[in-house]
Amino acid sequence: MLDTIRNWRVRRVVARHPIAEPLWQHALRQCAPARRLGATDQAALRVLVTLFLEDKALEPVQGLELDEADRVLLATHACVPILKLGLDWYDGWHSVIVYPDAFIPRRTHTDEAGVVHETRNAMAGEAWGRGPVILSWADVLDAGKVPGHNVVIHEMAHKLDMLNGEANGFPPLQRRMDRRAWTQVFSRAWNRLRDDHRNGLPLPIDPYGLESEAEFFAVASEQFFEQPAALREHLPEVYRQLEQFYRQHPY
Repeated sequence: MLDTIRNWRVRRVVARHPIAEPLWQHALRQCAPARRLGATDQAALRVLVTLFLEDKALEPVQGLELDEADRVLLATHACVPILKLGLDWYDGWHSVIVYPDAFIPRRTHTDEAGVVHETRNAMAGEAWGRGPVILSWADVLDAGKVPGHNVVIHEMAHKLDMLNGEANGFPPLQRRMDRRAWTQVFSRAWNRLRDDHRNGLPLPIDPYGLESEAEFFAVASEQFFEQPAALREHLPEVYRQLEQFYRQHPY
């Protein structure tokens, strides 16, 4: 019965809010991971994008204006990771706040001596546990221009990671996945890359992924969708784990 209700809702939303063909073609031109999909998967993604735009509020701030083409493009990037998972994986949060450019949140922390410090670092994106995703529109438009980079996919990966608690690089795995294998593969790759970085060796991923296990998962997810061949070549075990998790085969 629940599936029937959901299917009815999907058909109703798609019928009431269809994505115009020019807008969809524009999104495919700008989003390489979506453009590489076959026709059947592109059609499924188009439905997901429609549902995402119905379910989530895209909230531009600081004078930024997003037209329909912009909204479809952002939603297309956001839905690539859940193509085979479904919109339910984005439950529990409602809004995407979009700044014109890098934003600078104010952070305070207290050190061991009890001194309060304030930091203000420019950011391209941020994901809150049960709160919004925050993005820089300039960085959204730069997706794919720097090989392997996609700020939307990065922040959505954090959202998936947070489904079972704080972001720690261990999202809720698919039913038949081996938790120990995931931990071993990611820990081994992360530690090896950290050693390579300390020794001045070139890395196959953005060094930002070495900041924490959570960032490694998010950066590897960007690479998985943006440059799958490179990830498979340099980190084949990580690629296979992500292939199982996302249930996609981008390469």
